[in-house]
Amino acid sequence: MAEKIALVAGVGRGTGGSTVRRFAAGGYRVAMLARSESRLQEFEETVPGTSAFPCDISDPEALASTLERVRTELGDDPHVVVHNAARGSWDSFLEMDPADIQANFQVNTMSLLYLAQLTAPAMIARGEGAVMVTGNTSTWRGIPRFSGFAPTKAAQRILAESMARELGPKGVHVAYIVIDAVIDLRWTRRRHPGKPDDFYIKPDAIGEEVFRIAHQDRSTWSFNVEIRPFGEPW
Repeated sequence: MAEKIALVAGVGRGTGGSTVRRFAAGGYRVAMLARSESRLQEFEETVPGTSAFPCDISDPEALASTLERVRTELGDDPHVVVHNAARGSWDSFLEMDPADIQANFQVNTMSLLYLAQLTAPAMIARGEGAVMVTGNTSTWRGIPRFSGFAPTKAAQRILAESMARELGPKGVHVAYIVIDAVIDLRWTRRRHPGKPDDFYIKPDAIGEEVFRIAHQDRSTWSFNVEIRPFGEPW
C-alpha cells in the first residue's frame, strides 16, 4: 500500500482536501491537482505524503503534461483517481450565456474524459485500479436556475457509467458518488445561518466514504452511490 499513488483532481478545503487526507492516512502517496497553487502548497506543507501539481484539468495538453510529471516525480501511474473538479453557473435558461454551459461541460465532463484516457490504460495493464467521481443532486434532476449546470453533471454520470461498464471486466472499479447535501464549510455556514450541525454533511465523512468505495471487494463493487445526512429529505 505504501507504494501506491492516489491522484485527486479538484482539491479544496472541502471534499477534495478531506479525500487527500484520507488517502494519505491510508498509506498512499497523493498527487493533488487544482488550479490554485497556493492552496495545494498548504496541503503539501501540512499533510505528509502529498505532492502539489497545479493544473487546469479542463486543458487536455496541460493535463497530459501534468500526468507525465506525476509519473516522473512519484515514480508510477496512479492506482486510484478521484475526479472532484466542478464548475457551475446559476441562471435561468432564458438568461444564461451559452458560453457558461460550455465552460461547465469542459470542467465537469470533458476533464473526466481527459483524465480517464490518461490514467485508465495503466490500470487496465495492471488488472486493477479505481476511478471515483463525485457528483451531486443535479446529476439526477434539473431545477430552475440549474440549466447551465445540471446537464453537465448528468452527462458526467453517464460518461462514468459507460466507463464503469467497459473497465469493470478489466479489473478497474468506477463509481459515481452523489453528494446529496450541503457540505459543511465556512461559506456554506454563512449561506445557511441558524442551521443545526446535522443539516450538513461533513467533508471528512465524504473522504472516508470515497476511500471505502475505492477499496470495495471485487465481489461487491458499487457504481451509483448516494450519501446524505440522516435528516436530509429525499
